Amino acid sequence: MNIQSIKQRFGIIGRSAGLENALNTAARVSATDLTVLITGESGVGKEVFSNIIHSLSPRKHGKFIAVNCGAIPEGTINSELFGHTKGAFTGAASDRKGYFETVSGGTIFLDEIGEMPLAMQAALLRVLEQRTIRPVGSEKEISVDVRVVAATNRNLQEEVAQNNFRRDLFYRLNVLKIDVSPLKERTSDLLELVPYFTRMLSAELAMPEPNWAHEDILAMNEYDWPGNIRELKNLI
Repeated sequence: MNIQSIKQRFGIIGRSAGLENALNTAARVSATDLTVLITGESGVGKEVFSNIIHSLSPRKHGKFIAVNCGAIPEGTINSELFGHTKGAFTGAASDRKGYFETVSGGTIFLDEIGEMPLAMQAALLRVLEQRTIRPVGSEKEISVDVRVVAATNRNLQEEVAQNNFRRDLFYRLNVLKIDVSPLKERTSDLLELVPYFTRMLSAELAMPEPNWAHEDILAMNEYDWPGNIRELKNLI
């Protein structure tokens, strides 16, 4: 599938070199089973790239699940990812499969991997190396066949240097990296993004499309966009 077809299929707007390089890399790596690390600021659309990788891969008929590692409480993340047995802890009324087991044969997207607790990082490293999991409260190893795509808005090398992220896990995840450019580095795409969001939101709100003043467009080009695409959409 060529880049233009990918853009149309996944609703990606823009022609900047950084965006197209990232899309090219995602398309190429999708045919493999390599672990992928997607980096970029919050709001740049990292989950879209994980969807591209899964949807164009041989695993496309398998399940895809996105997990926000920063949103799961530290005390339950082991159970959420790997499952648990009945009676493993207070409230475990029955056996429960974790995400890695339920998505076996497919792809799991670990968003905000930099926020994963250190103890859980060791367990994830074991899964990546041995392709087995152990549910909480069980002594039995379960084989899983899952492709891992991870994403972060943090500099993991700095996190490693500060002992906030395991060095061995970083190298295990960083098999192939896709860096998604922030909007401030591709302001040329505003020429397409602004009309796109204007049309879409006007239709959703049943309002006539506004005409942007010249000074508004100039201000958009000069702004740093710390919230990236998400902030642009909210502004419009």
